[in-house]
Amino acid sequence: MAWQDLCGDKLVDPATAVATIQSGDVVHVAPYSTTPYTLCRALQQRATDQGFRDIRVDHPAAFISWTEPHLRDTFELHDNYATPPNRAACHEGAMEYLPVGIWREYELPLGMHTNPDVFLVPVSPPDAKGYCSFGHGVWMSRTATNAAKRVIAEVREDFIRTFGENYIHLDEIDLIVEADRTSPSLPEASPPSEEEVACVEVINAFVSTELINDGDTVQMGVGTVSAALAHYLGHRNDLGIQTELITGGIVDLVKQGVVTGARKTWHRHKVVGSACVALDREELEGIHENPRFELYDFGHTDDLRQLIQLPNFVAVNNALVVDLSGQVSAEALDHRPFSGVGGQTVFMVAGAYSPGGRSVSVLPSSSVPSATGVRVSRIVPTLAPGTAVTVPRTYVDNVVTEYGVATLTGKTLKQRSRALAEIAHPEFREALISQAKALYGA
Repeated sequence: MAWQDLCGDKLVDPATAVATIQSGDVVHVAPYSTTPYTLCRALQQRATDQGFRDIRVDHPAAFISWTEPHLRDTFELHDNYATPPNRAACHEGAMEYLPVGIWREYELPLGMHTNPDVFLVPVSPPDAKGYCSFGHGVWMSRTATNAAKRVIAEVREDFIRTFGENYIHLDEIDLIVEADRTSPSLPEASPPSEEEVACVEVINAFVSTELINDGDTVQMGVGTVSAALAHYLGHRNDLGIQTELITGGIVDLVKQGVVTGARKTWHRHKVVGSACVALDREELEGIHENPRFELYDFGHTDDLRQLIQLPNFVAVNNALVVDLSGQVSAEALDHRPFSGVGGQTVFMVAGAYSPGGRSVSVLPSSSVPSATGVRVSRIVPTLAPGTAVTVPRTYVDNVVTEYGVATLTGKTLKQRSRALAEIAHPEFREALISQAKALYGA
């Protein structure tokens, strides 16, 4: 039997599905890499309908633009991430940016609507018992399904199935559409330079040899440096993975017996995350119906109350800038949001609290913005006015650049500032040492 036959009269075309959305409704949309493009495009096409307006769209880390000028009279975007399609609008104040950093199980984050009228979500085809999968990303979909008054799903035939809480039954879905086979293209990042590639290699070599031990449970955040860490852990033994985002290289570590999860005290023997990000098809197939991998809602994977009980938990996350006292900003450039908090604060606090654990911030020591072509230091004397502090200095154990590891735990401001200045890019090191002395007497 074809999956379409299981859906009965719930299966409709996209225009019919979104026609049930009325002016004044609150629409929650599945996040990031599981954006339901077919339904989103159909809803945006209604922006020209006379009298259709005042739609609040809660779309975390939106991978589609809701802020084009012709859409602004219809849709008000609420988002916890300044993603490329909406970043300029965020800086203009043309969307509602929500700095979310606290996640609770089976609750939508504070600031998002607790009972949306509609939830738009992509799912796999139903199996013989009527169960669909949220594919490679649960994110907040289980919670949003429970909270929304109506659920409209689009079926993606390429979606994988995993263990954990990665499922939704046809009975929970009000309307279903077939997804288009095309997705909108996003602006591609420029390919990394040889210098950037070398930085990633050296930084991860430091982390994998000096800051991660056999038997540790590791979290790796999204970002150029931290997301590549798994590729440098092949020499380790008996690692566990407890994370928000499952990144590249982890599937191979499981196959090689490097990641066993045998010493985890929570989800023992399992690789646990909320979503798979930037994995190729071969890696996704390695996770498909593999009992070693489990996906759960954000409120479960990012539950600080559970994470702080994991022994030897190591959180490794990207930073945009770090000041000489150890404050980390990973979400903003000055007062302008560049990305979002995600789970970074939670995981770094957990790493700092974990018995035998540690929190690690990684970043290249400098960068060369394309707009100016002038090298700037990413270790700075003080954060610029208005810059968000993603991780307070009190929860930053180690900072790593391509020039070494600065261990901050238990150190005074004088000691911290000197240690951070010494792992800065050589072009800025002398000035930073001088500024450390001026600021803290280092």
